[in-house]
Amino acid sequence: MRAELRTLALAMIASLLLWNLPFGGYLLYPFKILATWLHEMSHGLVMITTGAELDRVVIYRDTSGLSYAVWAISAPGTAAIAAAGYMGTALWGAVLLVATPTAKAARIALLVIAVLMLATAIFAIVPTPEEGHFGQWAVAAIAGGLAVCAIALPPRARVFCAHFIAAQACINALLDIRVLLRPMQAVNGVLSQTSDATAMADNTFGVRTAWAVWFWAIVWLAWSLVVLFVALRLSGSRERRSAARAAEPTA
Repeated sequence: MRAELRTLALAMIASLLLWNLPFGGYLLYPFKILATWLHEMSHGLVMITTGAELDRVVIYRDTSGLSYAVWAISAPGTAAIAAAGYMGTALWGAVLLVATPTAKAARIALLVIAVLMLATAIFAIVPTPEEGHFGQWAVAAIAGGLAVCAIALPPRARVFCAHFIAAQACINALLDIRVLLRPMQAVNGVLSQTSDATAMADNTFGVRTAWAVWFWAIVWLAWSLVVLFVALRLSGSRERRSAARAAEPTA
């Protein structure tokens, strides 16, 4: 568990420092795009499973994004789609943290993510009139970077890379939820009065008032913290079992 905690602490410190230093955000920019990809693909996955079907995804330079369904569905299904973005980002980060205890597992995980990102860049993400093919090229470039890390990095650095990406996904999920507590959020630089939380409030409580929006924002924030805590506990239990097996005497 110490390795995960060390990586998480480093990721948090780096995020807090870099986002508040001149040009520091540029270093974390690829991780923000990755978090946006996880967010939008989580929406898309639930769209497919609920029958709404995924039509297209757009990702903008300001790291905002949108997923479009083919069909309108019932209120419960629409609520599930709205909840998937923020809840899914934290969940995927936690899964990556738990699933990469070894260099071999880290290589497989990084390659799987790279392949999925490349596939979605080709088949799901579409160009926009404002920014052209930015979303496709950005996601494809990150996929290439992950593939290089999986193949070229030495074992210890590979595990660190996977854990750092997992921690960044969890942290970005927490940081992004803060936006839902504001009166309006921006998508591609344009202020919008709609968000995942307003859609969730509309399809559960039937209203879009501040208390309903804040309720779901706080629920998703709590979810992200619980998922991260459970992932760290699972990682710690796994390491303790491995250490116990290594300490057993052999004939």
